[in-house]
Amino acid sequence: LLTKHTKHNTIPPPLMNSTTANTIVNTAKTVTNNVVSSIKQSTPSTPKSAPSSKLQQKMAGASTPLPSYFVKLNNYFPSHEMKRVEHFQALLVDKPEVYHKSESDDHVLMYSVHESFQAIDYVWVNSKTRGKGTGKKLLNKLKKNGKPIFLEVEQPTENEPDSFKRLKFYAREGFKHARALRYVRNTVDGQELAMEVLYWTPSGEELTDEQIVHYMREFYVEIHKHRDAEIYGKTLEPSKQVLQQLEADKSDILAEQV
Repeated sequence: LLTKHTKHNTIPPPLMNSTTANTIVNTAKTVTNNVVSSIKQSTPSTPKSAPSSKLQQKMAGASTPLPSYFVKLNNYFPSHEMKRVEHFQALLVDKPEVYHKSESDDHVLMYSVHESFQAIDYVWVNSKTRGKGTGKKLLNKLKKNGKPIFLEVEQPTENEPDSFKRLKFYAREGFKHARALRYVRNTVDGQELAMEVLYWTPSGEELTDEQIVHYMREFYVEIHKHRDAEIYGKTLEPSKQVLQQLEADKSDILAEQV
């Protein structure tokens, strides 16, 4: 017997015209663009103002809090007199044989020891222990090194009573005023800062004006200008512009404090 097979004919779909095809393509593009835009918006962007130096990048990425010595100094000294924390850290790391830190709950002493002299960069004594010999002990520690000691102070003002107390303290400790020295530098924020220089010598003799200028220029370059362009984004003034020898002596700011 022959079996009859019935053939099923498949009806092909109608062909799309050009208008329908273009509509589908444009719809697909719109969906794709919306997805890409959503991904971009959900992805954190890179900060535009990233730290400019490797040192600043390292400090910015650090999760540790600010060093305790910096917090103490920063809470006491005016902002225009302060170095950045990156500057302190660079000095301590790059110049361990020159730049030193002494710290306790009662004091912070940042100082440098050079071949022929030493200099106090910052000194802070807790208000609770002032007048109890802490400052004298710190100075005696430096005096034992047997080298002249230099430090910078601002002119005393009535607005800052501690400025007169500091001068009286240094006068009692045998410091002298470098009266033939002009010392004017610009701060990081562009302010002009006029400073006075005091110094102490082991034998009590006075240093020549040439010696004072030479030592202070070395201190300025080695300490204040260390990696300045990298840390502050600009180069500080040259030492010969900042520190100059005067033709006539200024009045002695320590004379009235003795």
